[in-house]
Parts: sequence; structure tokens; C-alpha cells
Amino acid sequence: MCGHSRQGAGLIRLLIIVVALFAVSSPVLGARLKDIATFGGVRSNDLVGYGLVVGLPGTGDKSGSKFTVQSMANMLESMGVKVDRAALKPKNVAAVMVTVKMPASARPGSRLDATISSVGDAASLLGGVLLMTPLKGVDGNVYALCQGPLAVGGFSAGGDAASATKNITTVGRIPGGAVVERSVPFNFNQQTDVNIQLGVEDFSTAKQVTDTLNRALGGDFAAAQDASTVRLKVPPRYQGDIVTLMASLENLEVRPDSRARVVVDEKTGTVVLGANVTLSKVAVSHGNLNVIVAEQPQVSQPGAFAQGRTVVTPSTQLGVREEQRRLILMAGASIQELVDGLNAIGATPRDLISILRTMKSAGSLHADLEVL
Repeated sequence: MCGHSRQGAGLIRLLIIVVALFAVSSPVLGARLKDIATFGGVRSNDLVGYGLVVGLPGTGDKSGSKFTVQSMANMLESMGVKVDRAALKPKNVAAVMVTVKMPASARPGSRLDATISSVGDAASLLGGVLLMTPLKGVDGNVYALCQGPLAVGGFSAGGDAASATKNITTVGRIPGGAVVERSVPFNFNQQTDVNIQLGVEDFSTAKQVTDTLNRALGGDFAAAQDASTVRLKVPPRYQGDIVTLMASLENLEVRPDSRARVVVDEKTGTVVLGANVTLSKVAVSHGNLNVIVAEQPQVSQPGAFAQGRTVVTPSTQLGVREEQRRLILMAGASIQELVDGLNAIGATPRDLISILRTMKSAGSLHADLEVL
């Protein structure tokens, strides 16, 4: 077990070194504008609806799900069927929520993928069919209708003593199951300016994007509003044809910058160091003190015909082991020297986390430390 742990720790250290070497030796590569930013007016709208899935093989909601029984009764009564609610058994029916993302470019007749999630105590939605469900936006208006058989990427089976389940059986999808009935009132081509929202908040990146856009358009059409927003005025030659403008700009190459950052995942022991991480002169010593105390009482048993009695004699074994770690002076201006210094003292990923946090507290680590 210890061998596997040491091997796993070695692999993680090797991964950190490889990432560090790549970051130091490789030039900064450019990224397309559309990969680091989003454009105003190009967004999706969330739709949601409540519906019923029928045709389940006894894996639907239990009798205690009163809202499912009420929904069944309301549906049947709207179809002219008079029912006794107390007699309804919803084991073949499940109450579900239907969610859809509708892009701003969707028009009546467009088909969208829908996600169906159980809201009751159904065991599985496998084999079910969603009845027609209206999907509403945040304004309360109906924008789409959804209906069709579910595709569930899993199964669940079992008996009284054993059961087997693979993946999630209470969530399914209907590819193209939602039909748009009403579009969002928005005309993309009629905008006079477009907001470009960057994926990172960085003034250098915002300035670089602004300069790149102005060079490409041959004028001062772009202006940075803050660290993550650039406003672009539509040039006269592109008025009423913003799609062509965006197609010519979204592939422009920029080199995004960001603050130095160290990301630590304590659950898995993963440490990721950004290329701009540096540190001041600092001396690091890291070691562990292990104290092992083991109680092994000895039992003294008298002979068969002796007049004595059984006596328990305590016995304690004490072991102390302290790892000898040298004091290492690390003074670096790059991630490579930081990694080399930490590996010089034999730090494991768990040790790295502790050392980095202590360095940050001492003010020697010049980077944002983010712990997941």
C-alpha cells in the first residue's frame, strides 16, 4: 500500500515538473477571440416546465407523492375523464421538471434538446414517455412545447437482497424534443454597438483586445469599459450586417494574460502552478515527527494446582522517528526554480500544499493561492 502511495506521489510530482518546464520553455500561444470572450446578444435563455412521464414499468412515483396524483387527476379531467383521486396509483407515472436552453437565434419551429429530471420518488425513468409540457421563460410566457420518449443513459435492477444500478436513471433527455413556438424579440443585426465580455478580468487582456480590434477595423471603434468588457461600435460599412462583422473578428488572435495563480485541490493532492508564479528569497525546512505507542499487555497464568490468580502485566512499546530534512534556501524568479526547490527537500503533493500555504502567509509567494 505504501509503495502505491509513493508511486502516485512521484507521478504527481513528475506532472508538476512537466507542466512547469512546458510553461517556462514554451512561448505564449495566442487564442482566438471567440475562445476567450462572448458577444452581446449571443446568449441562451433558460426555459422550464412541469410535466408527467407515463409508461414506466412500475418504477414511477409512490402512492405518497400527492402532487403526482393531483397532476394525473387534473390532466385526465382536462381530457373529459372523471376520476376518483383516491383510486389513482401513480406507480407507472412520474412527475418531472423539463429544462431547455433556447438560444437567441431560435425561431418558431426550431427543435431543441430537453433534459427531464424526476421531482418525486420515482426509481427510474427508463422506458417512459413525456406528455406534452409547456416550457416557460422567466417572464412567464410559453416559448416551447416538449413531448416524446426519453433516452436514459443507465439502468437499475434488483430484488429483495441485491440490486444493481449504472449511471443515473432518474434523469433523461429527449433529443430535439422541444419545439419552439415563440422566439425572443431581438434583432441581432440592428445593433449599433456590441459588448464583448472577456472570460477573465484582466486590464492587460482588455487593452490588448481593444488594440487588436482597432487595428483590424482601421479606426477607433473599440474601447475598454472595464477589466472584462470591451464595447465595439459597429463601423458604417457593417451597419445592418453585424454577422459578417463578427465572423471577421471572432478569429482574431490575442494573447490573454492573467494574474499569477496557484490552485490546490486538497481532496486529491493536486497542485497546479501558473507560469507567472515567482517567489522571494525564503528558507524552507519541512519534516515530520512520528510517535508510535503500542500497548501489548502480558497475561501471567498460574499453574493448574497453584493457589495463585491470573494477573495482567502492562507492556508498552514506544517508537519515535523524526525525518531529517535540510534547510533549503530558495530564491527564484520562475516556476522552474520553485518546483526544483520544493522537490529538493523531497516534498510530496500533500507537503507541497502545506509549504505553499505557509509561503503565502509569509509573503514570499507572489501569486494568488486558491484552495478548492
